[in-house]
Amino acid sequence: MDTNALWQFLMEHQGREYRTAKQLPFTYQIRGGEMFVDRKAKSITRATVERAYRRILEDDEHNIQGPKALNCFGAPYLWAIFVTLGIAGPPKRQRIDATEE
Repeated sequence: MDTNALWQFLMEHQGREYRTAKQLPFTYQIRGGEMFVDRKAKSITRATVERAYRRILEDDEHNIQGPKALNCFGAPYLWAIFVTLGIAGPPKRQRIDATEE
């Protein structure tokens, strides 16, 4: 998904409830090029969302394991959305069958 498709997705899903890593519920609204989270007074700009998204996509070594590693304003909220989309979070571990050696 490119950044335009991501922003379109965000516009289509505003008002939906998400949960941060600490299980705090939140919703957001998109107005112009800004995301307004109901738990924050300041908005998260589209540029910040896109920058965080690109960081996730470029993280081939899976070093970004939580919101703090995004290192941007609104990271807990963006992380929750990215996890919901399936583009962030711990890498899926392969199951090792005990009979294989």
